[in-house]
Amino acid sequence: MPTVLVVDDTAVDRKLAGRLLEKSANIRVIYADGGRQALELLATECPDLIVTDLQMPDIDGLQLLTAVEENYSEIPVVLMTAHGSEDIASLALEHGAASFVPKAELADLLSDTVQQILALSSSDHQYNRLIACSTRTEFEFELENDVELIEPLVELLQQIVTSMRIVEGTRRLRLGVALEHALHNAMFRGNLEIPRGNSGAPDMELLQRRLTDSKYRARKVHVLASITRDEAVFVITDQGPGFDIATVPQPGDPDSLTHGGRGLVLMGTFFSEMRFNSLGNQVTLIQRRAKS
Repeated sequence: MPTVLVVDDTAVDRKLAGRLLEKSANIRVIYADGGRQALELLATECPDLIVTDLQMPDIDGLQLLTAVEENYSEIPVVLMTAHGSEDIASLALEHGAASFVPKAELADLLSDTVQQILALSSSDHQYNRLIACSTRTEFEFELENDVELIEPLVELLQQIVTSMRIVEGTRRLRLGVALEHALHNAMFRGNLEIPRGNSGAPDMELLQRRLTDSKYRARKVHVLASITRDEAVFVITDQGPGFDIATVPQPGDPDSLTHGGRGLVLMGTFFSEMRFNSLGNQVTLIQRRAKS
């Protein structure tokens, strides 16, 4: 059973987040009332993931994230953002956080976000030595609009970029999170043309109709992955009508955290480069190997 450490100086918010995780997933939750107590717990506990508030009086979420990155780099950190903390949250994403969930949307997003990251962080590494001998790897996929295909594909790509040392530690996890969002966007927003609801969850009734409509069902998601020892390039193309690329949020812009497009924010922040074609139905994500 995975263990999640929930950190928040407000008891009500702390317990709410914990109850949401315990209710919807087989997760053991432990608590800290601030960054200082969280660091004390990390000396004796080994959680699989940390969910933390950003604004705390002693050691805030950004300071906690920095300490975790320096001393416990394999533990992913998810931020809980309140209105007014967007500037700090944007900075935290650039400095190692795995994802973020607005406090106003905890009930809709927290459990799914945590389960997604836990699944990514536990993927198999048994082929690492073999893959590490590779100098260039290229894959090409045509995916049906089946969400069950996303996780194994992301795990495969994570394993390769890690073994070829493009990314290490939590950067591997962050790359996986961003790839999942890119593939979800291609399937749901692109091929099936499901509009983004207020909570970010798809309209299930509309989704079922689209999956039985030959116009939408026949569309594919094309994925080209080209990985060398210097960089990983992922080109994801859907067969939908595209979107206005002028609306893509810019990494580091605090306003982007409150205006939707959460997946685009994470993609733009976690990859070295993100670009779209003019139609808006193809995204190219590039992760360059960090210089020693």
